[in-house]
Amino acid sequence: MSSEIINHPKRTFLPAAGHDLFLPLYDPLVSLFGGDRARRDLIAQANITSAQRILDIGCGTGTLAVMLKRCKTDVEVIGLDPDPKALQLAKTKATRAGLSLQLDQGFADQLPYAEDSFDRVFSSFMFHHLEEQNREKTLREVSRVLKPGGSFHLLDFVDHEHGSHGLLSRGFLSRLIHSTDRLKDNSDARIVQLMRRAGFTNAEKMKESHMLLGLLRTSYYRGSV
Repeated sequence: MSSEIINHPKRTFLPAAGHDLFLPLYDPLVSLFGGDRARRDLIAQANITSAQRILDIGCGTGTLAVMLKRCKTDVEVIGLDPDPKALQLAKTKATRAGLSLQLDQGFADQLPYAEDSFDRVFSSFMFHHLEEQNREKTLREVSRVLKPGGSFHLLDFVDHEHGSHGLLSRGFLSRLIHSTDRLKDNSDARIVQLMRRAGFTNAEKMKESHMLLGLLRTSYYRGSV
């Protein structure tokens, strides 16, 4: 499946499923690959406490945002995504679950929030969508909106840095979800480097895991401000 770049009134973006046509399939596919388990692991490392304010950038169809709200119902969860169709699915998902979420349309490298606004910021399976020049901008924006002592928690597909297994992983994901040309720049060392340059202290890879019988490698990162 090739990717479809969507025109926003001011800029373009790559939708979660590569094409609007495949958006209804995105949640079941990611769940089948093990994405829900991976997101639960991401939440577990964040030490969420009562009454925190949490932002999910690139929230897509809202799966992680709903999980965060279910984790502690007294936290405030805000999801941000440029795709209005994905946000509509997220709204429907939250309504069916009986949960209150704030869902905003916008881009992660231009966060429409004040400095020191959030205790936690999350990103799952989104970072590789960003063009290279927007990745550090996004991380700087995340650092800006985090409160002192707040933390950023990132989960994404990561390119194997060598070997045919990486090529298989890249091609397989490309066929099943969308083009992964940008995944080639998504290495552990590069992501940690960008986090540190953006001002995160203790920026580190927490662990790695595999999805879809080991064909897809994922990594978990954490950084604080």
